Amino acid sequence: MSKRRSSGIKGCIILLLAVACLVLASVGWAASELPRWASKNYGSPSTRHGWGMRVVLSVQLYLQRYDLNQPLNALGVDQDFEVGLGESPIQVAERLEQEGLIRNAEAFRIYLVYSGLDISLQAGKFKLSPAWSAVQIAQQMQDATPTEVAFRLIAGWRLEEVAAALPVNGVQIDPQEFIQAVRNPVGLGLTANWPEGISLEGYLFPDTYQIQRETSVEEVLNLFLSRFFEQVSAELREGFNRQGLNLSQAVTLASIVQREAVVPDEMPMIASVFYNRLAINMKLDSDPTVQYALGYQNGRGGWWTNPLSLADLQVDSPYNTYIYRDLPPGPIASPSLSAMQAVAQPAQTPYYYFRAACEGSGLHNFAQTFEEQVQNACP
Repeated sequence: MSKRRSSGIKGCIILLLAVACLVLASVGWAASELPRWASKNYGSPSTRHGWGMRVVLSVQLYLQRYDLNQPLNALGVDQDFEVGLGESPIQVAERLEQEGLIRNAEAFRIYLVYSGLDISLQAGKFKLSPAWSAVQIAQQMQDATPTEVAFRLIAGWRLEEVAAALPVNGVQIDPQEFIQAVRNPVGLGLTANWPEGISLEGYLFPDTYQIQRETSVEEVLNLFLSRFFEQVSAELREGFNRQGLNLSQAVTLASIVQREAVVPDEMPMIASVFYNRLAINMKLDSDPTVQYALGYQNGRGGWWTNPLSLADLQVDSPYNTYIYRDLPPGPIASPSLSAMQAVAQPAQTPYYYFRAACEGSGLHNFAQTFEEQVQNACP
């Protein structure tokens, strides 16, 4: 055998070993991290599942996460749905998809099996909506006549989205009454000492709440606001102060970071860009602030118009950070705890620009100069 051929065989063996190590590392990561991710996002798995099945189901949940978390139609209305006696979870899932309530019957079934809800689906009549996620629909179908519902307030929602979601999830509150109370909470008897004339936009803390179907606007707002002040610790407030922001300014900036970020790990970097801009009196030029100013745009992304036109960027509003310098007058959405932590402890970077990466990962490319920003444009 020639030395060249022997060297080639050795190279192939080394390459195969490297690939095998990479595969084993990926499998190890999936086996250790994905069950933890699934528990965080979908609750504890059914106790009837062993470790191997839990890993398999966690992988499937991760692959199906979009179909599980995103409603089929955010503007959809309630419709009647009846589960017959003896109807199997597979049959129920397929009918839910056929009747336009969920995106993917298989994703729905996987969640039912993972959580153990497949053996507790009840026969009966339900009011369901395509504006709910598949997870919310599964949870609502555990009791044909529940007096209490699980309401998930999603990070990045603006006031009107929260208001619309309440009755969709079975909470008997008029959206317009809720909106008016948030914008003008005077006389509501809030448990927190709330300044007069200040909207609660941005302080409706993202979380999952157990809410009585028949409740009052005041009770719901106290629930959201109490959770906010439970999470915004003295340490977090000290972090805001170190950055030169009061609570209102910090929540406002966090709401912008929340809407800009797709991957939570990037939030401290995005916060640093805005801090760098504020430090040199540069406009924030944040698209979500323009989207907030525009309000609902039918056929153009709903409450968050996308893409924005040049005319959109000229809308005269104090929330339009393409026109007005500094922070807008208030929050544009409900920021997550992660977004507020990023504002309290931003990364230290030299960047003044960022734009979405071209591969669709949700990540961003950051730049120090406008020239670099232009170079980062997608082809």
